[in-house]
Amino acid sequence: MEFTSFTTLIRDEVEKRAGESYKVRINDVRKNNGVILRGLTVMQDDSNISPTIYLNNYYEAYENGEATLVNVVNDVMDTYHRNKVNQSVDMRYLMNYACVREHVIYKLVNTEKNMELLKDIPHVEFLDLSIVFQCLVAKECFGTASILIHNAHMKLWDISIMELFRAAKENTQRIQGYEIKGINDVICEIMEEDAVEEFDYDDCMAEFADSVPMYVLSNKSRVEGAACMLYPDLIKDFAKALGSSLYIIPSSIHELLLLPVKNTNESEDIKSMIREINDTQVKMEEILSYSLYLFDKEKEKIVRL
Repeated sequence: MEFTSFTTLIRDEVEKRAGESYKVRINDVRKNNGVILRGLTVMQDDSNISPTIYLNNYYEAYENGEATLVNVVNDVMDTYHRNKVNQSVDMRYLMNYACVREHVIYKLVNTEKNMELLKDIPHVEFLDLSIVFQCLVAKECFGTASILIHNAHMKLWDISIMELFRAAKENTQRIQGYEIKGINDVICEIMEEDAVEEFDYDDCMAEFADSVPMYVLSNKSRVEGAACMLYPDLIKDFAKALGSSLYIIPSSIHELLLLPVKNTNESEDIKSMIREINDTQVKMEEILSYSLYLFDKEKEKIVRL
């Protein structure tokens, strides 16, 4: 079955199940790095916000014989019910920058891979990346729901990019926080979550006792946490505590790896590792960069190698 026919069929079946007081729509959504995904939304008559459920992976599973149409519809309905919001959001506050200012945060995207998007949104260039801005929407109710800020918003608010950047700089670390953990801790946490039998965390850590020290940096939600690279003095203070310059490895848009520098000859091997991981392990829309960065402890700045 062709992809468009598949998504139309799923929409029609979800519409039947949802009932007359719901509107079910399909839209193509531009994600990070120019990736276009087919999204389905289920909207109640008395609500103006709904989670988007992407159908691309469902289609792949269907084509591979891993799921039937009934399976897909059941899972889409289950996903909707688990994530639906039983209220509306008054979007009029977006008209007034004074109301928006404290909710503006930033994230990092790859400049080259997002050239088309960057034409329509305010941004600040940073190395081979761009700092872009979003407004959090009722975070306590909707988790990480946000609205990407476009040039049209800037015109409406009559503000400059630097005003937007200053607000985001003040807000992002306060709202999103940060977390630096040893990669061994992170690996053991993942293994513990996935374990089907009793898991011994101490034994797991002992296995990695002699490994090279590497650290994972992200925000508290671990969503778009690579922006922590921009937090004032965070990496500088961490490098000072370790007594070493740091390689900054862009694991994804969600997190960075920090590796104390032993010698500069390591950099080519690390670049090869970044390329291989991006090409084989990271979703296209979650790739941040193929570059390797260095925080130079003496110069107190981040450079691209």
